[in-house]
Amino acid sequence: MSLWNPQSDAPLSFLWEEPSGDPGADLDRGISLLREVQSGSRGPLLRFYRPDPTLAFGQRDVRLPGFEAASKTAVDNGFAPLVRKAGGRAAAYHRGTLIVDHIEAQSEAVMGHQTRFEVFAKLYADAFRRLGVQAEVGPIPGEYCPGDHSVHGVPTAASPISHPVKLVGTAQRVIAGAWLFSSVFVVEDSAPLRKVLDEVYQAMEVPMDPSTVGAGDDLVPGLDTESFIDALLEEYQQHIPISGLPVR
Repeated sequence: MSLWNPQSDAPLSFLWEEPSGDPGADLDRGISLLREVQSGSRGPLLRFYRPDPTLAFGQRDVRLPGFEAASKTAVDNGFAPLVRKAGGRAAAYHRGTLIVDHIEAQSEAVMGHQTRFEVFAKLYADAFRRLGVQAEVGPIPGEYCPGDHSVHGVPTAASPISHPVKLVGTAQRVIAGAWLFSSVFVVEDSAPLRKVLDEVYQAMEVPMDPSTVGAGDDLVPGLDTESFIDALLEEYQQHIPISGLPVR
């Protein structure tokens, strides 16, 4: 029985996708897959992809006077500005991050909304811990796109930095009979993300501490996205079977 869907014993189908070159289409692809799972034309699904540089604004950001300037700032930094349908404030990602869309059919899907945030956050923190990252669940002061179930990393004596950094942001989309839990994992190369988010939040006049923008390899030097993918899949398989995994 799945921790996040007590109604389902079905294995997850693994789907790896390369970025299409159109960040907007890649973002919307998750919603298309959600509709397919809702209709029954697909079973439970786990989609992984490493995105092209994207600055995903939240719905509240669009109403701010500085939104247009923030969008231009994103472009100037090489990040495609988009507005996502789920989630809070602006978040940035690039090829050093991993996006995971977990999609399942479930009657009364809205009833498990809070539980999914809690269960996935723990699973994600455990995946980082497999690689020596001291990961904890909860927001850190001044973080970008703040959330009660953010996953952050705490430095150890061997870490090059001395402050916690946000590692995972999550959002949900629930429709009648199905849900999509979408997560962004920041594993490598935080510098360009820190720069663009600092400038974007300043343009929107939204308080944010740029030191909270970090990656797994800021805490454990040498950590790479491929290793994290393996660790995350290993952690997933402690809870539910996954079909279609590539031979790695």
